[in-house]
Amino acid sequence: QVQLVESGGGLVQAGGSLRLSCTASGRISSMYDMGWFRQAPGKEREFVAVIGRNGDSSHYAGSVEGRFTISRDNAKSTVYLQMNSLKVEDTAVYYCAAQFGGIYHYASAYDYWGQGTQVTVSS
Repeated sequence: QVQLVESGGGLVQAGGSLRLSCTASGRISSMYDMGWFRQAPGKEREFVAVIGRNGDSSHYAGSVEGRFTISRDNAKSTVYLQMNSLKVEDTAVYYCAAQFGGIYHYASAYDYWGQGTQVTVSS
């Protein structure tokens, strides 16, 4: 069992930056591949980024490529999402998720989820 807690969300103006954190606790959290997803009001949850358990492989959604960076510090059991050049359309609840199967972009592959953190980007 893995427990995930996100933090770092907030209100920021377009063009600004935020860094989200996701701290994992529980059974061997460093062995999990970790992803970030987001869900805007009235929309389905969508993939944002994923990082492998060793931190040597990462993938991004096209809409955030070049602006967002996912990283992890296994010693701290924490995954980060650095978000730069934020746009109004990045407004959503951001969730981190964990699974033990590889690099996946779809939400159904993930076994554990955090409660989410709100990111609001104003124009």
